[in-house]
Amino acid sequence: MTARQQPKNLWISRWGFILAATGSAVGLGNIWKFPYITGEYGGGAFVLVYLACILAVGVPVMMAEIAFGRRGRGSPIEAIANLAREAGASPLWKVFGWMAMLAGFMILSFYVVVAGWSFSYLWKMASGSLSGHGVAELGGIFEAGNANPWALGGWATLVTVVTMLIVGRGVQEGVEKSVRWMMPGMVIMLLIMIGYALTSGNFSAGFHFLFDFDVSRLSSEGVLAALGHAFFTLSLASGAILTYGSYLPSGTSIARTTFTVAIADTLVALMAGLAIFPIIFANGMDPSSGPGLIFMSLPVAFNQMPFGQLFGVLFFAMLSIAALTSAISMIEATVAWLSENRNMSRTKASWLAGSVLWLVAMFAMLSFNLGADWTLAGKHFFDWLDYLTSRWMMPIGGIAMALLAGFVFKSSMLRDELDLSEGGYRIWLFMIRYVSPICIVAIFIDALGVAALSLEDWPYFLGAIVLACGAGETLSPRLRGPRVVIRLPVR
Repeated sequence: MTARQQPKNLWISRWGFILAATGSAVGLGNIWKFPYITGEYGGGAFVLVYLACILAVGVPVMMAEIAFGRRGRGSPIEAIANLAREAGASPLWKVFGWMAMLAGFMILSFYVVVAGWSFSYLWKMASGSLSGHGVAELGGIFEAGNANPWALGGWATLVTVVTMLIVGRGVQEGVEKSVRWMMPGMVIMLLIMIGYALTSGNFSAGFHFLFDFDVSRLSSEGVLAALGHAFFTLSLASGAILTYGSYLPSGTSIARTTFTVAIADTLVALMAGLAIFPIIFANGMDPSSGPGLIFMSLPVAFNQMPFGQLFGVLFFAMLSIAALTSAISMIEATVAWLSENRNMSRTKASWLAGSVLWLVAMFAMLSFNLGADWTLAGKHFFDWLDYLTSRWMMPIGGIAMALLAGFVFKSSMLRDELDLSEGGYRIWLFMIRYVSPICIVAIFIDALGVAALSLEDWPYFLGAIVLACGAGETLSPRLRGPRVVIRLPVR
């Protein structure tokens, strides 16, 4: 497929892409982690830093990935290979397409286990089996579910099958039609829960927890948390957004679409906080309880509320939908590659990918029960999947995407796709060449735990990297100008 050839699949409308991309971004991290880390790291001050990080890292890299997908018209591997060919760059750059696709697949391999928790609690809440229990008893129920490989594996299998059924139907009939009702349905459930929190929860305490502006509580650790969450929440460098971008019709504004997705992702996270934390505070619970907040503490609150079972069902249905929309996006790159390169029908490619996914997921599931003693360097298989993807593959992939967009691919190629004004394009180019890579390097260093800089040290650290980038561009003619080409040293 040539770089400008139209793909077999296209989104029916721009909103189809926006809903699918937002569904990819919205997951457990938005509904639990973002509200929690907002309160932990400074409330409103943290939110402002997070929004700045979205603008500095998330939006520029996401725009680049969508542009790669639409220009290259293929899976991450094919799209990057097509663009490298068009730019006269080394075909070895497509290794980062492989890395992105593999990262998404590996993440999904343990994510379906976590999604299985949501599905199981939806059933438990609807059936009433969580009623009348305290936190300790609910903790025992959660641990018992994980200790039972048949139960845990069964729910993970259900998530895998539902995901494959949707993806197998195709981009328009499966993915787009599903997210057209799942995403609005999730937002409606959030609004209902916020309305309930206004009347039955401690809404004032929840609101101040999220939005009080206290700069003194903001630390270098909080800045890095905001950076990391801004990068990971938008599903960057996992193949999902690049693949979704390959289905985006020509003429659709990438910049406007990217900003819409970023805003929607952030709004859902804040809405989740406004729905959850008033209930938590009204029942005297600890808002920093981690996964226990959702699966062990929150059901107690629902049990004590009027119509609590109904709102508990709404909550876990919302959580399950968020997990499902993310799962759909993470397998799409693999299915697209199999369809394009192995001459498979969409259905066959989906079930083949799903079968391999299920097998890997079962090994991840065993980390909680039969394989609890199977460790390597102190980590279970589940932990290794998380560690390799979040701390290595995604940050390295993000840096590679920024370098490809900023230095390797021809400026004319991406300017055509982004369709920005001259000033807007220059701002984006500066961000993708310098600001985004620097921020991702900071995420990488922090994730590996090899640096612990104070807030006062960060300007010097970032300044040194800026000078290094500037020196590199000045000294190396291969880094100058809009038609620059960087080739990998490996031949």
